[in-house]
Amino acid sequence: MNNKLHINGIAHIALNVSNISKSKLFYDKILPHLGMKLVHSSIKSFYYIGGRTGVLIQQLNKESLENNKKFSQNNLGLHHLCFRMKSKIAIDTFYKILLKTNCNIIRGPLSGDWVPGYYYLLFEDPDNIRLEVNYVPDKGVFENKVKFNPSDDY
Repeated sequence: MNNKLHINGIAHIALNVSNISKSKLFYDKILPHLGMKLVHSSIKSFYYIGGRTGVLIQQLNKESLENNKKFSQNNLGLHHLCFRMKSKIAIDTFYKILLKTNCNIIRGPLSGDWVPGYYYLLFEDPDNIRLEVNYVPDKGVFENKVKFNPSDDY
């Protein structure tokens, strides 16, 4: 297989939101703590980059907004977005930051069964878009004799 065709991560994720001002207040409080830097901001969108990852948040147009309700991870398309963290301590620290935002914390921080050492925190933005931060030690599923455990989730 040609290594030149292998991906090098995900360049960016673009999220549509119902109220760009409200979303900017929320994301400005959390994304810098994940090492992301604001590189663009306008009345239509804003864009953070860090850790070889980009997150573009954009205002849904009025016509589309009238035809859509709040985000549901059970609809077609995005289920949730997960940011990889470098340690359990980083997730615990980020949890304390989230508590100050009054966002909806779904669960965590806690351990998951998917891979040994999986540790995560699941929360929602102002449009109920599900976001996660996780930590997986060592090589995760690429560790020798480790397999992904779908549990009852997948």
